[in-house]
Amino acid sequence: MLVFAKIKSLQQKIKSLKKGNSIGFVPTMGALHEGHLSLIKQAKKENNIVVVSIFVNPTQFDKKEDLINYPKTIDYDLSLLKSIFCDIVFTPTAEEIYADNIQSQLFDFDGLEYQMEGKFRDGHFNGVGTIVKRLFEIVKPHKAYFGEKDYQQLQIIRKMVEKHLIPVRVIGCDIFREEDGLAMSSRNSRLTKKHRTVVPFIYKTIKYAKKKFGTKNALEVTNWVENEFKHQPLLKLEYFEIADEETLLPVKNKDPKQKSRAFIAVFADKIRLIDNISL
Repeated sequence: MLVFAKIKSLQQKIKSLKKGNSIGFVPTMGALHEGHLSLIKQAKKENNIVVVSIFVNPTQFDKKEDLINYPKTIDYDLSLLKSIFCDIVFTPTAEEIYADNIQSQLFDFDGLEYQMEGKFRDGHFNGVGTIVKRLFEIVKPHKAYFGEKDYQQLQIIRKMVEKHLIPVRVIGCDIFREEDGLAMSSRNSRLTKKHRTVVPFIYKTIKYAKKKFGTKNALEVTNWVENEFKHQPLLKLEYFEIADEETLLPVKNKDPKQKSRAFIAVFADKIRLIDNISL
């Protein structure tokens, strides 16, 4: 496994390997877990060379304390990557990525950025678009892998690739869950024992909401979910929404011609958790 911190040396190595080889890319912010590893394993199955980046991107955090508190476990991350035979790891500094201009570009994602997460995290998707576009320009992969836990982010990256004519195939991978259903997230490590025991309620609730959407409309299901969380004093529901998978616009009723998905964001004390489920 090769580790690079500088763009030039990374690009030189990739260029030497690229001829006749497909390059798979998994961008991460570190604090790796089995969910990340599942993306890397899929990338390894589908490509000759896999590149993983570890970079805690400052431009996508709307709250400074979230950036400061984001877990940083670089030694552990590198040992994990080595154990699954990752080929190349890119570990740049913010200065290496942004030079003297650490700020987001402004993007137009055709309205995808204004739904759900966009209503609660000001400027977040401009930050995501900025770093992913920059990493694509540096690595120049054939395929890039993202987890469906951040489904809105996945759709936004697909839109960015389409609008900016970036020659990369964006692949969404299934949500990797703990045995009790909790979606794997780097933030899970910051949960208290007390909150860790109750957060499986999130997935349990959206699974039941999926059943209800067979016979109830979106408003009825949303009201039911909101009421369920009123009985969970350790969890605070930020939003629950049923939306079209492509446009991310809210839907009212189940339509067999339309692919819908339920999205949820919940606070367990100060830890914000998101999840979603196909309907």
